[in-house]
Amino acid sequence: MIYNLLRAIVKLFFTVFFRITYTGHSNIPVSGPVIVASNHMSFWDPPVIGCGIKRPIHFMAKEELFSFPIFNWVITQLKAFPVKRGAADRGAIRTALSLLEQGEIVGLFPEGTRSKTGQLGRAEPGLALIAAKSGAVIVPAALIGTDKILRGRGLFPKIEVKFGKPIIVEKGVTNKESLDKLTKQMMSEIAALIGGEYHHG
Repeated sequence: MIYNLLRAIVKLFFTVFFRITYTGHSNIPVSGPVIVASNHMSFWDPPVIGCGIKRPIHFMAKEELFSFPIFNWVITQLKAFPVKRGAADRGAIRTALSLLEQGEIVGLFPEGTRSKTGQLGRAEPGLALIAAKSGAVIVPAALIGTDKILRGRGLFPKIEVKFGKPIIVEKGVTNKESLDKLTKQMMSEIAALIGGEYHHG
């Protein structure tokens, strides 16, 4: 399978150059729909997360990346699907829901964009809504060090990825109060894995 081959190559690269470590593997369910929700600091984040999960994981990628034939082939083989930036992309949301209905794993970044400061930002409401509509469990994840990759003096920083305990989601409960509560719980778990607190209640 091309996905597994590419994953093995990329994981070897991260292991050799960035001494990457993963903890909490056992928190990833071996079957059923899962949303991996992580902080987001670099375009390296999707492959960094993907290399730590045995099951294939699907990430949204900005649609512009699919316009380059070779890159299009690579990210498509890595299970990425396009999303339009700047507005809620209903097509991408439908794709995510469809994948979850098929029992797949989807990787989403609740902040919606990369953090320019390295700090955990305010979450957008979309991830909680997708989780509630699909009934997928949410596995919070923390990325540490990806914001320093190939930057400044620390070209090859040590990278750490932590997977937290799954958050069980009640399917079909989509009222604002419930979604806000789920979002806060998810972000607090991510913050705790990073080693801090979530201040955007």
